[in-house]
Amino acid sequence: MHFGWHLITREFHCGRILRNQIIPKSLHDVNCILTANEYSREFESENRTHACSSYDSNQLGSNSPCEDARTEGSFLHAAGLLVGIFDGHAGGACAQVVSKRLLRYLAASLIPQNALYQEMINGGKSSSFLKCHNDKHDFVEELRDLYENSFKKFTNELLENSHDHEPYDLSKLMENAFLRLDKDISDEAMFSGISQTLSVALSGSVSVVAHVAKNHLHVAACGDCQAVLGSINEHGHWVATKLNHEHNAENTAEVKRILSEHPSSERDTIIRGDRLLSQLAPLRAFGDFRYKWPQEKLQKLIVPHFGEQVVPPHYHTPPYLTAKPDVQYHMLTPKDKFLVLASDGLWDVLNPLEVVHLVGEHSIGKASLQPFKLPKKQKLTLNELNEMLKARKLGMEMPIDKNASTHLIRYALGGTDFGLDNARLFHLLSLPSDIVRLFRDDITITILYFDSEYLRNLPA
Repeated sequence: MHFGWHLITREFHCGRILRNQIIPKSLHDVNCILTANEYSREFESENRTHACSSYDSNQLGSNSPCEDARTEGSFLHAAGLLVGIFDGHAGGACAQVVSKRLLRYLAASLIPQNALYQEMINGGKSSSFLKCHNDKHDFVEELRDLYENSFKKFTNELLENSHDHEPYDLSKLMENAFLRLDKDISDEAMFSGISQTLSVALSGSVSVVAHVAKNHLHVAACGDCQAVLGSINEHGHWVATKLNHEHNAENTAEVKRILSEHPSSERDTIIRGDRLLSQLAPLRAFGDFRYKWPQEKLQKLIVPHFGEQVVPPHYHTPPYLTAKPDVQYHMLTPKDKFLVLASDGLWDVLNPLEVVHLVGEHSIGKASLQPFKLPKKQKLTLNELNEMLKARKLGMEMPIDKNASTHLIRYALGGTDFGLDNARLFHLLSLPSDIVRLFRDDITITILYFDSEYLRNLPA
């Protein structure tokens, strides 16, 4: 089920375009496709308030339009950097909206109370708290005004409900910002009378957001995006550490949580075929209010427009879904080199250790997926072995992408045990738009690089 959405978006032109799809005819076209959406940013060391020295980001769509989104921003009134990856489903509306709004809700939540107060009495807007980088979209005017009103109510309530004597709990503040934005999306769809808000509410988005201030790293996640820390151990080997747990049917604790919130009579219907109510793969998400609203709300707001099929089967005791994130904390040390945030389009084809090796080796000028190993085939001729070595050598000679996120996407599509397979790359980038989603998902990646000297010289 897909719902329409209207954003002002940029366009790019490269290679031969067919139905808004670039059909590669050469290695140049392949590189043009892979680099079209890449972005890199460096942070000057002087007066920097966080351990991040730079970041690389990129996105390759499979769905048309792409259902993933990303946002990065620096605090304007406090120390810190916020970076988010958003993976949409049932259309890209929810992911696009959440990507532009969530980090600003977080920024307003995490700054000192006096700075928030001063900004609001000066007529501050959602853009007053965070300087977003690489922001190429904007809302239509009607939605922009609606969203500003919701944000103003949120910040006023932050001021009213804050208490100086209470301890500063960053995890709780992040959790509250997630939940409040999700509530605002619901209220806007129910009460604003603006049709696009219904598109946002009925599509959905999972997300992972990293907050870095000095050597403190917090990761807030709901759904099945992943955050993986790349570090070097005492033996000089790369180590991959997952900093969030995916909320899906493979997470037994998450399944138990959902089952515990509903009557035992629904035990066999809540999760079927590893999906919520047999339909939804992520077990936490923004939007998706047809898994959250009461039955009578669905009948009044949704069924007249989309029919009875919009109501999930066995829908008895909603809500079945939440946008509440898990928040994990990690204190960065000089051994921690980078953090990879990505949608599941990357993790479907590369595991965390492979990703860390690729990024780590990219940073020192290497481009191999893993050491050469023979296939399990019992008999291998010298000619076959020679062809494998030639293919591996060709992959090793591929020019290294300056942007490590682009490098990851290249290997996610074309990487093999024997190096980079350009033929595979061409094939996956040439698939018609109506079938490409059967072979690969949208991929969105942001990699934060940590400054070892900064971390080494921080006061104890």
